[in-house]
Amino acid sequence: MRLLTLRTSVEDKTVTTAVRQDGDTLTEIPGFSDVGALLQDPDWETTARAANGATHALDGADLAAVVPAPGKIICVGHNYRNHIKEMGREVPEHPTLFAKYAESLIGPNDDLALPQESDTVDWEAELAVVIGKTGRRVPESEAADHIAGYSVLNDVSMRDYQFRTIQWLQGKTWEKSTPFGPALVTKDEFTTGPLMTSAVDGEVQQSTPTSDLVFTPEFLVSYISTIITLNPGDVIATGTPGGVGHAQDPKRYLQEGQVLVTTIEGLGRLTNRVVKEA
Repeated sequence: MRLLTLRTSVEDKTVTTAVRQDGDTLTEIPGFSDVGALLQDPDWETTARAANGATHALDGADLAAVVPAPGKIICVGHNYRNHIKEMGREVPEHPTLFAKYAESLIGPNDDLALPQESDTVDWEAELAVVIGKTGRRVPESEAADHIAGYSVLNDVSMRDYQFRTIQWLQGKTWEKSTPFGPALVTKDEFTTGPLMTSAVDGEVQQSTPTSDLVFTPEFLVSYISTIITLNPGDVIATGTPGGVGHAQDPKRYLQEGQVLVTTIEGLGRLTNRVVKEA
């Protein structure tokens, strides 16, 4: 099942609603403003499958970030071996964790804000795990039960700010910089392995199977939930593979007017034009 968050206009106001994708049609799931709200329902999967609300065409739909306001966005650094190598690091013994905030998220086709303050804006294609069940100290053997599904995310990074200090957060959570979506694909329809790519103006930069992770989604759910309770709608961004612009010679960064495309086979595509932030 594929679940999305659709923007519509009601009395000149933009509102959102959770929808189920049925081929080329989006079917509203009444009573839920977005996919994050839907996941708060313990019977969310049954509710979503049974929904028969108003329908909309997928073509041309205005999609928000699939979970627009997660309670937590926890990101994992150095989780693909080819990226670890290109950045000159050692394979970590434990996950490298940092956070993003909801203000950084944009929809799968929204403009990506290029800030005035940074000229080293880099791409980082990532597999996103979306939590569907509350858990603390979840055993790795039970972690799959806590995963609602998977989505596509690009952890766009302002490298100059990221490396000002040994803490990365200030380079990772700029407003309107992180495309996320287009859908949550439930875990019965996706397992890690399919190819993940990023491309800038049609030129492929990253291309790696999502199975090349150092730490698996199940391990990450278990590890992170040891530290803090994971709740429905929380997001884990599982790290980026090799091919980032910062590691190239010469270094390459996103420029105004370019189009960043991020794909994971079986999950979908993000297409975001880079626009100077007002």
